[in-house]
Amino acid sequence: MTTIEVKAEHNYDVVVGRNLLDNIFQYLEGADRVAIIHPEALRVTAEELRNSLKGFSAIAIEVPNGEESKTAKVMEFCWMALGQAGFTRNDMIISVGGGATTDLAGFVAATWLRGIKIVHVPTTLLAMVDAAVGGKTGINTAEGKNLVGSFFSPTAVLCDLNALESMPKNDYIGGLGEVIKAGFIRDERILELVESDPDGSTSPHWAHTEEIICRAIQVKADVVGGDLKEQLGTSVGREILNYGHTFGHAIERVERYQWRHGAAVSVGMMFVAHLANMSGKLSDGLVERHRQVLSAVGLPTSYRDGVWPQLLEAMKVDKKSRGDLLRFVILEGIGRPALLEGPDPALLVAAYQEVVES
Repeated sequence: MTTIEVKAEHNYDVVVGRNLLDNIFQYLEGADRVAIIHPEALRVTAEELRNSLKGFSAIAIEVPNGEESKTAKVMEFCWMALGQAGFTRNDMIISVGGGATTDLAGFVAATWLRGIKIVHVPTTLLAMVDAAVGGKTGINTAEGKNLVGSFFSPTAVLCDLNALESMPKNDYIGGLGEVIKAGFIRDERILELVESDPDGSTSPHWAHTEEIICRAIQVKADVVGGDLKEQLGTSVGREILNYGHTFGHAIERVERYQWRHGAAVSVGMMFVAHLANMSGKLSDGLVERHRQVLSAVGLPTSYRDGVWPQLLEAMKVDKKSRGDLLRFVILEGIGRPALLEGPDPALLVAAYQEVVES
């Protein structure tokens, strides 16, 4: 078992190991009522957890699976459930599920009575290394992904590796997109481990699974601790965690959130790698390294042609944009992130053409 501390408005632990739910009681101290927010697919898991919470008045709040849960309508449903159960500021929420569930549940916790405690129990690789850590919460709107939300840190995050064993393989591979991203922006050892055994890395039973998960979480913890609310202005700060996300989120919106997040970010990383290369910032060799490591684990590195106007429109409402100025997190080398602001529109089109499916 490994414990990683995240420095935030209140410090909290991210615990990585197996059979961790036995430890959840230490984080519920002081609560009378507990609400378990979970997707439909984890109904049985949530019910088992609810039954185990002896001494608490526990309810389960079921929400839709995946990104369909991240809407204002579902938020309102959760508020109603908390209100009918009489939740006060002493009470707590437990989120059980993937990244969409932790995003939604975190925002519910942030907004109910202006903030009640929450413990995240992520059940997917993506949620463990990304969504559940860092305190970003939010829902989607018709205009884009995660445009409505807040910064709200959890009480704890329990990453039980047993949950990964039942994940569909394509979903697990999608989560590797965020793990590999952490390797590019800060920890090259992650890349070296994945490159040493690409096939093995796509299985939760791999000898280095816990290590690459802990390393990816440590990257996020270190970055978040230095810039909790993305307030460093022109410095990169926490925005480095959005490497590949501007273009990736645009893909998700154009595809009506039917693409896996990690797959979209994978293409997004290829896009900004080409953009940085064309701007004279990144070598040809490192662009090719992106392609090789991502494709080796089964992640996409290209996207369909003919939708540049829709992608550009989606990127204009990205959270990193400032007015009409597009901002991209790029790399100048492994572990050397930088910001590229207002690139020439012709460069953007050229970078898009580099990732168009042949």
